[in-house]
This record gives sequence, C-alpha cells and structure tokens, in this order.
Amino acid sequence: MKKTMIRACAVATVMTASVVAWAQKPAPAHVAVTPAEVKWGPAPPFLKPGAKFAVVSGNPGESGLFTIRLRLPAGYRIAPHWHPTDEHVTVLSGVFAAGMGEALDVKNMKVLPAGGYGVMPAEMRHYALAKTNCVVQVHGQGPFALNYVNPADDPRQQGPK
Repeated sequence: MKKTMIRACAVATVMTASVVAWAQKPAPAHVAVTPAEVKWGPAPPFLKPGAKFAVVSGNPGESGLFTIRLRLPAGYRIAPHWHPTDEHVTVLSGVFAAGMGEALDVKNMKVLPAGGYGVMPAEMRHYALAKTNCVVQVHGQGPFALNYVNPADDPRQQGPK
C-alpha cells in the first residue's frame, strides 16, 4: 500500500509539473492585417529586381511556419528552382502561372487567376511567371530557401549592377 501511494504521488507530481510547464508557454502572437497594413519592401537577393516582398507572419529565415507575399510586375519570371520544404502559393490578385520542370516552358504552365492555389512539394523543380501585375501569398515551413536549377539564373551570383 505504501509503495502504491508513493507511485501515485510521483505520477501526480509529474503530471502537475507538465501542466505548469504547458501553461507557462507563451501564446502564439495573433496576426490580423488589412492589405493597407502590409509592409512592402524590396525582394530578397535570391529574386531579381522588380519584385516587392512582405513578411505577413513568422520568420521565413527560421524554423517554423511563415507567410510571405510577393508583388510582381507583369512579365516577371522566376527561373526554374526548388525548395527543401513544401511551398504553398495562393494568388491574391492578378494572374500568375506556374510550371514544373528544369526548363522554363511558357506553353506548359498552369495559369492561376486570383483565388488560384498551388503547392510545390519539397525539391520539385518549378518556375513562375506573372502574366499580369499580381500579388501571391506563399506559406510554408521555414527556413525558406530557393535553389536555382541553373546557378547562372541566381541573382546572387550575378554581382552588383
């Protein structure tokens, strides 16, 4: 009986400590922004000039969920590339096109109007084209990385202009 009581007390102590530790975790930050509140800036160096970039939530450079937006001018192309994690893309405005493969082929791209959605699984080679001025939202699991199929397409390798 005494051993059973000691075991019960030990289990209760562990359970109480677990509940206290869980309760002390900071709550995730609530994010609610209007389109006018989105803070746009230049795109990161892995994209060629002309795109605008905004972090909506999270930190794409760190482990964890993130949401970013890209504002692309009509005709803006993103050369064939891949990511080490899944990439989820939602077209918020305009017309965006995406294709799969290691060579950009405009004729075989899927055209996505506003409201369109696509997911590119980790390591899938793909490319993109803004058919009109558009805004796309990308969300996924960080850290976010973009690796070009052809290193010559990487703006980071082209030096200052």
